Amino acid sequence: MAGIGVIFNPRSGHNLRNPRAARKLARTLGDNGVIREAGSLDELYRVAEDFRKLDIDVLCISGGDGTNGTTITGFLDVYQGNALPSIAFLRGGTMNTVANACGVRRGKPEGLLDRLCRAYVARAAQPLANTERYVMCIEGRPSRTKPESDAPPASVAAPSPLAKKYGFNFGTGAVRGYLAEYYAYGKGEPPNPVIAAKTLLRGIGSAAVGGDMIKRLAAPFRGSVELANGTTWEERDYFALAGGTIDQIGLNFRPFYRFGEKPNTFHLLGIHTSTLGFISQLPRIWRAQPMKPSHTYEAVTDKAVIRGANGQEPIKYMIDGDLFECSGELHISCGPKVRILLT
Repeated sequence: MAGIGVIFNPRSGHNLRNPRAARKLARTLGDNGVIREAGSLDELYRVAEDFRKLDIDVLCISGGDGTNGTTITGFLDVYQGNALPSIAFLRGGTMNTVANACGVRRGKPEGLLDRLCRAYVARAAQPLANTERYVMCIEGRPSRTKPESDAPPASVAAPSPLAKKYGFNFGTGAVRGYLAEYYAYGKGEPPNPVIAAKTLLRGIGSAAVGGDMIKRLAAPFRGSVELANGTTWEERDYFALAGGTIDQIGLNFRPFYRFGEKPNTFHLLGIHTSTLGFISQLPRIWRAQPMKPSHTYEAVTDKAVIRGANGQEPIKYMIDGDLFECSGELHISCGPKVRILLT
């Protein structure tokens, strides 16, 4: 049966604050499809199998960036190379960076779903508006997984020795450190854009006085990078290594301004400036302008291999707001293209 399939993450920021959120979505969906809850990877894979058998047309995800990436990863694994349904982000998270970057309209999940249902019924006369984005494939042997965001916890083993995850942006060093500080700053409260902005401002203030917070937030990543064309970025301390198939990384900062330059690629940055040097570049990043060449390396590539110090040190990184750690090498490649609905 074709139709709309809604996957609901009860652990996302919006859904935690709204215990009746699932009921509202089910009432809004009505006879236009089915809704399933997935609070763990076991449940996610069962839902993906169910939706594949039902041959749904549209996959709606009620959760934030972490939920989106985790859901897409599970569905790509289950669909085994077949095209995924069109994807609708219902903004059930705290930041919704990917939805913002793709131009998804703002609103509450039930309001967005209601609009989608009405557009779905009328799709023969008016096709559903959409945009397409690649996802990155990130592979590394996990040494520890820390589910600090709103994605379902990693409760099942990866299907291969290399844990494969898909997402729209990733980062090491200060990118990962900022998120760890951001999650800790809320002291048990669901993270939100206000806390994110305060974390950034606290970090800038700490950098100005040499405080302890900036030492945690901006702890560098020491390692090297090998690009697909054979170019290498030498082993050194990097403020951050970061890449994306969307332009944004959060709070409307747009470091990956070259994300759409070539098909089947992502924009990769090797930021090697100081903390204060990076802060000086924030206005340019906000305007989607390049940082000074003396502050960063950059490349548009389809593959990259990141190695920790001496090729052995663990690599701590984030994917779409979720925090991970791997041992050995981290392999980044451009994955498949997905269709994202804007209706």
